[in-house]
Amino acid sequence: MASHSVYRRPHPRTAAALEALQEADLARWRRAEPPPLLLRGLAEFDQRQFFEQHETLEALWRAEPEPIRFLYQGILQVGVGFLHLRRGNFHGAVAKLESGLALLAAFEPVCLGVDIARLRREASACLEAILALGPEQLGAFDWTMVPRVRGPAGSRQ
Repeated sequence: MASHSVYRRPHPRTAAALEALQEADLARWRRAEPPPLLLRGLAEFDQRQFFEQHETLEALWRAEPEPIRFLYQGILQVGVGFLHLRRGNFHGAVAKLESGLALLAAFEPVCLGVDIARLRREASACLEAILALGPEQLGAFDWTMVPRVRGPAGSRQ
């Protein structure tokens, strides 16, 4: 099994978001209540409705002017990575997982009640498995590895 290295610089928009996050004060969102659309998007993610979670979280991300928008975008991109994986698109899966994971780093360990550290850890393991499989063996991916977001601590959507 060949290991595929696809490391590259982030997309310019992702790079700009990461730069903005370095200077952002995210403290006020750490313990804030999650908005209803986030809860809906998290439930869709956990139900493996990755296209639907994309639509839901994209509406939330685009409407939000504050840096918390990058949390929504990061979760969205991780989900879209799994949508690409489901469709057999190796490059799309890797690119979206990488960018989503990068955006989520600033929000660890927990933000809006979501265990971001666990989500990143489990999604990173999926990314490593995808890279190890490569495009030729993508169909052998173990879908039981895909994380569940589970929403705010202790809740079940």
